[in-house]
Amino acid sequence: MRGAFGTIERKEGKLPQIEALIFSPAILFPGCDRNRLTATKKAIHRVIKLGTIDPKSTQFAKIMEVDRADGRTANHRRPVVCTRGVLHRAHGSASWAQGDTKVLAAVYGPKAGTKKNENPEKACIEVIWKPKTGQSGKPEREYEMVLKKTLQSICLLNVHPNTTTSVIIQVVNDDGALLPCAINAACSALVDAGFPLKHLSVAICCCVAESGHIIRDPKKLEEQNMKAFIYLVFPNSIISVLREGSLKPGAEVTEHGIITSVTHGVMAVDDYFSCLKMGRAAAAELSDFLRNSLKSKAGNDPSKAG
Repeated sequence: MRGAFGTIERKEGKLPQIEALIFSPAILFPGCDRNRLTATKKAIHRVIKLGTIDPKSTQFAKIMEVDRADGRTANHRRPVVCTRGVLHRAHGSASWAQGDTKVLAAVYGPKAGTKKNENPEKACIEVIWKPKTGQSGKPEREYEMVLKKTLQSICLLNVHPNTTTSVIIQVVNDDGALLPCAINAACSALVDAGFPLKHLSVAICCCVAESGHIIRDPKKLEEQNMKAFIYLVFPNSIISVLREGSLKPGAEVTEHGIITSVTHGVMAVDDYFSCLKMGRAAAAELSDFLRNSLKSKAGNDPSKAG
């Protein structure tokens, strides 16, 4: 049979389950350089020649694993850097960098009065999205709507009724997973401003390739070449001082919930739940990172430690 790597002979019908992987490594990992694809080709030939490795085994998975252009595997995220208090005139601010994607978030308020069509008995959250260059368009309007709904769900809106709090997002650089970075930056900025929150939130992006392979925290090029991708926002994992089993019967476990889910493209239901599983695992890591970041900032800045 002839595939992306040339002619490959399948001996005695062995390893039928790897056919899809043989034909699509370049599609699975767009942007992967020629050297990595050549190494993968040799590994596949070695597996077929030996014919002794179970396609379902961990050893086979390691051999078939293709690194992405930046050296990451499918389940690895880019390095994250979070800095709070970066703007002096804002009531709260934060920068969130994930790889080459970087976003600044600033919070102003609460200010007296609410906008038209807003409930005066609750606080109003206003989101303004500023792109890196040019004017705001339809994608920016969509980002503003999703971000506003997300922040409204984690904020205690009854504490400051008939007020408006403005959250301004400035895109510094977009190299994939832009909206999750903005959500993480906005949440950190609200903490820096001392705005009352029900809980923190962490956001992550997952992609589904044409073959069904799932990639976590994609770069811009990977996003553009995928069949579908999804933005997921989870509640921050909770460290409770209460004893286990102290929750009331039927009470919702917050860390097992989901706040926001935004999909682009078409994906199967099984792919969606696979993304959900991968996203929840990634959210646990980001929760630990965010908690440690807030602790270190609170320890260095007594004025905002309370």
